[in-house]
Amino acid sequence: MSFGKTLALSTGATIPQIGLGTWLSKPNEVERAVEHAIRSGYRHIDCAMVYGNQDEVGRALKKVIPSVVKREELFITSKLWNTSHRPEEVEKELDETLKQLQLEYLDLYLVHWPVAFPPGLNKGFEPEDPNRPGWVILDTEVSLVDTWKAMIALQSTGKVKAIGVSNFSVDHIKGIVEATGVWPVANQIEAHPLLLQDDLVQFHKEHNIHLTAYSPLGNNMGGHKKLTEYPEVLAIAEKLNATPAQVLIAWAVKRGFSVIPKSVTPERIESNFQQVELSDADFEALTELGRKSPKRFNVKTTYGILWDINIFGDKEEASAANQIKVV
Repeated sequence: MSFGKTLALSTGATIPQIGLGTWLSKPNEVERAVEHAIRSGYRHIDCAMVYGNQDEVGRALKKVIPSVVKREELFITSKLWNTSHRPEEVEKELDETLKQLQLEYLDLYLVHWPVAFPPGLNKGFEPEDPNRPGWVILDTEVSLVDTWKAMIALQSTGKVKAIGVSNFSVDHIKGIVEATGVWPVANQIEAHPLLLQDDLVQFHKEHNIHLTAYSPLGNNMGGHKKLTEYPEVLAIAEKLNATPAQVLIAWAVKRGFSVIPKSVTPERIESNFQQVELSDADFEALTELGRKSPKRFNVKTTYGILWDINIFGDKEEASAANQIKVV
């Protein structure tokens, strides 16, 4: 079973260390997955408007609250999408998220990306530039500080217990804090043995910002080999009589992150929750993968509708014409 560990947030609340991610889950699978996860012991569910499945999550929650679990025993995260960065849009999207999830409040609400698109979901989540097919339209007028101030205002509504960010760099966080004095409670980032981000991790430790790891198993959206297929991962899994996914989740746990592996199959939902512990030597062997061949999978200049903006400073973004507008 899960070790049942929770991690303290700067608010005094706690977040269960292992949660269920719902990104890239197919329609009609999420409701069953969330219900099964909660019945299997999960208490942390990660959602977002852009995933397009919060109504399914809401139906699942309706089935298990309060018969299986009390609302206050769950930790539910969701995220503000890029089309709602303008201050007047922020609470509107939160209200829609709460309606979809059939909840009165979120435990954590994050700014999903430090990137804004023109407002209005009627154009889709990634409104395509008619003058540049295949590329999204950016809203380069609204700043991260504008959006963050609107997020701060949500705290007085009772609709969110805590606010944070996702995919933000150290500079992005410094910028919003210098302007407002309010630190994000958490930052949700891509994290796995190929993407170490030691400086980012250290900054978050120093400032008591919690880190949640998404894509802890990597992903193969760009055709890259899955981390679960790496011989180093397979060798440790065999030694521990564990699955490769359990090994990679254990790596993130050992770094002090909460972790949100995604699955919709009952067996994997259960096995991902059955934790193993890595020795220091095994942890180091996995970490060495990222030192030798670092790889970020979720780079928006490389797949899907393309975003012409430099978010992470990665080499794949070097040709991007736009920079993040912090202030």
